Amino acid sequence: MTKVQDGLPAETRELAGWGRYPTASGLATRPERISAVREVVASERWTSVLARGLGRSYGDPAFNPEGCTLLTERLDRLISFDPASGWLRAEGGLSFRAILDLFLPRGWFLPVTPGTRHVTLAGALACDVHGKNHHRDGSVGRHLGRLRMLLASGEEVECSAQERPELFHATVGGMGLTGVVLEAELRLRPIQTAMIRQQVRPAGDLDSLMALLEEHDTRVPYSVAWLDTVAEGRNLGRGVLLLGDHAEIADLPSSQVGNPLRRRPGLRATVPFDAPGGLLNPTTIRAFNATYFNLQKRKAGESLIALDPYFYPLDIVDDWNRMYGRSGFVQYQFVVPTATARATLVGVLEACARQGLASFLSVLKRFGPGAGNLSFPFEGYTLTLDFPVAPGLFEFLDELDRRVLDAGGRLYLAKDARMSPASFRAMYPEFPRWLEVKRQVDPHDRFRSAQSIRLGMHSLEVPSR
Repeated sequence: MTKVQDGLPAETRELAGWGRYPTASGLATRPERISAVREVVASERWTSVLARGLGRSYGDPAFNPEGCTLLTERLDRLISFDPASGWLRAEGGLSFRAILDLFLPRGWFLPVTPGTRHVTLAGALACDVHGKNHHRDGSVGRHLGRLRMLLASGEEVECSAQERPELFHATVGGMGLTGVVLEAELRLRPIQTAMIRQQVRPAGDLDSLMALLEEHDTRVPYSVAWLDTVAEGRNLGRGVLLLGDHAEIADLPSSQVGNPLRRRPGLRATVPFDAPGGLLNPTTIRAFNATYFNLQKRKAGESLIALDPYFYPLDIVDDWNRMYGRSGFVQYQFVVPTATARATLVGVLEACARQGLASFLSVLKRFGPGAGNLSFPFEGYTLTLDFPVAPGLFEFLDELDRRVLDAGGRLYLAKDARMSPASFRAMYPEFPRWLEVKRQVDPHDRFRSAQSIRLGMHSLEVPSR
C-alpha cells in the first residue's frame, strides 16, 4: 500500500537487515533530493524517522517500524574531491562500491572498508565500521572530516572532531540516532595498483593463530584470520591468517605493468532461492572447513591476489544470506580485551561445540581503538560467528553474552538482533555521555530504530519490558 505524506510517497513494506531476522512491516520512502529529507523530518505525520542506507547491518538497527524509514541510496551525489590530499566530500547515500568504481582507476582506495562494498558513506560512519587494518589504522571514524547533518529541529549543522566534537563523537557509531548525515568528508588513500601482496599462514590451533596475529600487528597493514569453529581437542581454534599489503608497480608481472589499476573482480555467482532448513549444519560445515583448511595449507606463502576477492570475498555471491533459509540468521560479533581474549575465545568455542552449533563464517581479528561514544572497537580481539535462527539459539547467546561481559567485552550494535537492554548498558560505558548529546539535539527522540526501541536507548533506565 502506498500513501502520500506531505507530497512524498511512502510504501508499506517488510523491513529487515541482512540477516533477515527480525522482520517488521513499516512505512518507507525513497527521497530523490535532500529537500525531500527535510520534508520528512519536519512532518508531524511521522511519529519518528530513521535513515537507512543499503541495509547491510544484520539485525534491527536500520529500520523503523513505528514511523518512517528513509531509504537514502539515491542521495549519492559527489560534492568535491581534492586530488592533492585525497579528501572526498559526498552525500551520505554514496556507496563504497561507487567510490571504488570512480576512484580506484585513478589510484585511490578507501581508508577503511568492511567486508562488503555495499554500504553507504553515512551508514559506514553510523556504524563506525572497521576493516582488516583496524589494528593499525582504526575505524572509519578516524578518517572523517566534516559532517553536514540535519537535526530533529530542522537545523542543518556541520561537525567534526574539532568543530562540535560532542555531536561528531555521538554520531560516529551512533547508529543514525542523532540526525540524518546529509554530507560527509572521507580521506581516501593513494595506491599504485589494484593488487594485494597476500601471505597465507595456516595455524594448527588457537594459540598459534593468536601468536601469528600479534607477531604481524606492526608488520603489515591488513590481517584477518578464518577460524574453524568445529575443530576440537588439540586442533581447537585452528585457522588461517591472511595478511595483505597494497602491491606496488614493481611487484607486478610484466603483463600487468601497463594497466596496474585494472580491476579483476573474478567470477560472480548468486543464491537463487532460500536454502532448505538444516543445510548449514555441523556435518556440512565440518566437511567444508576441513576442505578449506587443507586447501589454504597448500596455498601457504606469498602471492599476488586481486583487490576485490581479498577485501570482498562474499560480494561475489549475490544474496548469500539466503543460504541460511527463510528463518534468517544472527551474526554474533564480540570484542574482548587482549588480557582476557584467549580464555574467552576458548570458552566460546567449547560452548559452541557442547551446544552442537557450528558457524559457517567465522572471523578473528585484532583491534585498535574506536572513534565514537558507541563505537564497537577497542584494543583486543574480535570474533564473528554466524548462526541460523533456530529454537534454543537465543538462550545460548544469552550465555555467550555473560561470558563476553565477564571478560570486559561487548557486542557490535551493527550486527545485534537480540541483546538485552541491561547487557547493552553494561557493555557500553559511554552510553550516558552519548545520551546526553542525543537529548540535546533530539530531545523528543525523533530519530528511532527498531533496535533503539528494543534497547530503550532514549533513557538511562533499563526498560521494564
